[in-house]
Formats: sequence, structure tokens, C-alpha cells
Amino acid sequence: MPSLTVDKEMLEQLRRVLTAVEQILPQPVPAVDWAVTHAANWRRRGAAGYLEPVPEIEAMRLDDLLGIDEQKRVVEQNTCQFLAGAPANNVLLWGTRGTGKSSLVRALLHSYAPRGLRVIQVDKDDLIHLPAMVDLIKRQPYRFLLFSDDVSFETGESSYKMLKSALDGSVYAPPPNVLIYVTSNRRHLLPEYESDNRGAMLVNNEIHHGEAVEEKISLSGRFGLWVGFHPFSQDQFLEVARQWVERLAAQHGRPGLWSEEARQAAILWCRQKGDNSGRIALQFASHWVGSRMVGEVTRD
Repeated sequence: MPSLTVDKEMLEQLRRVLTAVEQILPQPVPAVDWAVTHAANWRRRGAAGYLEPVPEIEAMRLDDLLGIDEQKRVVEQNTCQFLAGAPANNVLLWGTRGTGKSSLVRALLHSYAPRGLRVIQVDKDDLIHLPAMVDLIKRQPYRFLLFSDDVSFETGESSYKMLKSALDGSVYAPPPNVLIYVTSNRRHLLPEYESDNRGAMLVNNEIHHGEAVEEKISLSGRFGLWVGFHPFSQDQFLEVARQWVERLAAQHGRPGLWSEEARQAAILWCRQKGDNSGRIALQFASHWVGSRMVGEVTRD
């Protein structure tokens, strides 16, 4: 009889332990239904991760991206080739902040999701999981952009090595239904220093200094397309601001809000911001049109 009592106590303790462990363990993640899901984020979990559907996609249209017509044309053409099953390139979109690099990718998804385009957004540090991501989508009847935004590396990072291998295809190559689109403020994705331009004997007595510099540009060189996004001149900024003011004003039934007063206010706005990008032009237009619609706020 005593042994039976002990067994019951042990079983009860075991039940409590299993209940606690069950609460700690991650719940099973359902597979993404790509027929209704157009975008997903890769979420890290432990040593691996999973795809989390994005329920709402920003309704950004290609026509909403002003002042970057040539960049739109090049990237859209490459994406259409990809969707058609024709040869297409991985793309590096690089340049000044706020010029529409990531917005262009979202606009492409909005336009081409009905034709089978899908996007998986991946943080830079999670690029080491590229093989696991691809295993989840390689047999899907859709075309996927693996999209990593605002990327920069230090030489030797594990994510750097994985991305380099994927782009080169020497060890690991994504399947035909996957392309890689990356945005960065840096053309070569790595920091560049004044010493990179000095002679070999002036840099820590390095004999093969040129090889070190080549290594720095080797990653970006593996992208088939480089698409540069450059700062607007003041005239370009004002033109984009004008277009945004007129577009927002028309949408809200208040045409005619662009004027010399608006032009001068736009100049002051970009000077105060220290930036004359397309993002700043849209911010100004939202302020200008919105304030004209509701009037200045007064306090008693």
C-alpha cells in the first residue's frame, strides 16, 4: 500500500510538470495560405523561425511614387520578367533615405499580387535562415520576393555570408520562384573608410590591400541590378510637393491649394527638415492640405 501512495504522488507531480512544459512550448504554427495572403514576415523563434502572415498591406500604388520614374520602370520591368518566368535579376535598391526604395517594393506587391507576386520581409539578422524560408515556399505556385529593408553589414557577419552565397549560387541558390530584393543606404552594403582609398603600404602594412577592397564590393556586385535613388534638387522637390498637394486636395474636394504661398512654405518645410526627399514632400502636402481643410486650431 505505501508504494501505491508514492506512485500516485509521483504521477501527480509528473502531471504538473508536463502541464507547465506544455505552456512554455511554442504552439504549432499553421501553414500560410498564399491564396489569400500576399505578404508575410519571417519571425525568429529559438534557433529557427516561422512565417507570419501580414493581414493588411499598405495601399501604395506605383502612381503614388513621384519623381522616381526611371527607377520604377527598371524595377517593374525586372519584376514582370520574373512573373512571366523569364530570366530576371536580384535587385539592390540603394540611396538616400526617404526616396521611395521600400515603398516601391510595396507598390509592386499592390499592383502585381493578382498575378501571383508575393513578398516575404526578412530582417537583416534573419538572412541566415534563407534556406529554411525557401523550403517553405519553393513548391508554391507563386513568385516570391525575399525582401530585406535598410540593410548594411560588417564584413564577416553570418547573414552577410549567407546572402553572398545565395546571390552567387555557389553553395546555396534559391529556386526559380524566388528573387531577392534589398534596400540600403550604402551602395556596397558595407561601411567604407578613407583608408580604403590609400595605398597598400599605408594601411597597416597590408600587402594585398586591393583584395580587401574587392571583398567589400563583392556582395553588391552579386546583385544583377543596382538601382540608385538620389537626393532631389530643390526644383524636383517642389515639383513633387506640388503634385502631392494637388492630388490630396483633389481627393478631398479642395482643388486649387497650390500657390506661391504653398511653394514658399514647402521650401521652408524642407529646410527645417534638412531633407528634400519624396517622403518629406508628402509630409508637407499632408500638412498643407489638412491644415487648409480644417483651418488653424485656436485656443480660448
